[in-house]
Formats: sequence, structure tokens, C-alpha cells
Amino acid sequence: MKKLTLFLFVLTAILTSCGGGQLNSPLVYEKNPQYTWGYAEFFGDYYAGYGNKNNVLSISLFTDSLKLNDLGSLYGLGQYLFLEDVFQAPSDTLLRQGTYQVNDSGLPFTIAPGKNDTVDNAVYPIGAYISYYEFNAANSTLKIITGGSFTVVRLLGNTYNITCNFKTSDNLDLKGNFTATLPHIDQSLAVPAAGIRKKLLYTRR
Repeated sequence: MKKLTLFLFVLTAILTSCGGGQLNSPLVYEKNPQYTWGYAEFFGDYYAGYGNKNNVLSISLFTDSLKLNDLGSLYGLGQYLFLEDVFQAPSDTLLRQGTYQVNDSGLPFTIAPGKNDTVDNAVYPIGAYISYYEFNAANSTLKIITGGSFTVVRLLGNTYNITCNFKTSDNLDLKGNFTATLPHIDQSLAVPAAGIRKKLLYTRR
């Protein structure tokens, strides 16, 4: 009987260490990333052709273990937050301080929610989302942001404090904080209104 008990104990330990089915806890993704670097892109009145003359920014924030190589590809481990459509008043060219709500109104101080878009049978995320880059690439994932808000405080020059309070499509409460310089890149002349916007970096691993 003692030998049987010992065998079962050892078997349980082996299954647990090797990822044996239900004995392992599911991966818990970071719920409060501390972003250390990032940038904003200004696209002007990108949606003017659709009757919306508000200016649009996109914001990209990264945790400190994510880096860019010489080709502009993102590598490393951590979290990458992308807010594609941050709406500003027509007179605003820099990210203005205040609280921005996630909704699809296109009004100033709103962020377009994220969703999956299908182009030629391929699915692409658009809008607001967070990418998780994990040590085991099979665990890397992307979560769509569908609700919540973020608050911006401009401290000095281009130094900003951004505090996130989002909700993802799988009902995750997603916090996050950023306090650092946020360079602004003017893309308003490079990308025509309602043209195809390209990110400054590649996110393939």
C-alpha cells in the first residue's frame, strides 16, 4: 500500500511538471502592465471624407523588455498596447490631457473599440488591443479592448502620464500605466485621409 501511494505521488508530480492536462493552472496574463516607452502618430482629420472632421492620433506603448531591431521589427517579451483611433478636437495636434472613453462615436476624447476585421479571408485586429509576447510563443496572444477608458496628464513638454482602465472582449480588467516622454510623429501628410495607415513597426515574431 505504501508503494502504491508513493507511485501515485511521483506520477502526480511528473504530470504536473510536464504540463499534464488539468493539473496545471491556466496561464495568467499581466493585468497591470507598466509601459516604459512609446510614441504617438498624428493623422489629422483622417475620417473627413466620412463626415468626421475631428483629428485622429494612434498611440503605441511598450513594456521595457520589448525592443525594436534595425529593421523595425518588435522582439522580446512583454506587452504592446495599440490604440489606433484616439479622437481629438479639430484644433488639437498633440495628445490632449483628459479622460478618453472607449466607444465608436468618433467624438473628441474617445477611443475606437477594437474588433477583428476580415480581408481576403485573413483576420486582422483593428482599433484598440493589447499583444502579449510570452517566453513560450504558443502562449503569445492578442486581446481586443472593447470598453473602459484611459486618462492622460501632460507633465512637462512631451512627458505624459497615462493611466489605463480597460475591459477586454473576454471580460478581463486591464489596467496599466505609462510615465515617460511620448514622441509625436506627424503622419498627416504621408497618409491621405481615409488612406491605408501602416504601423511604424512590424510585430511578427
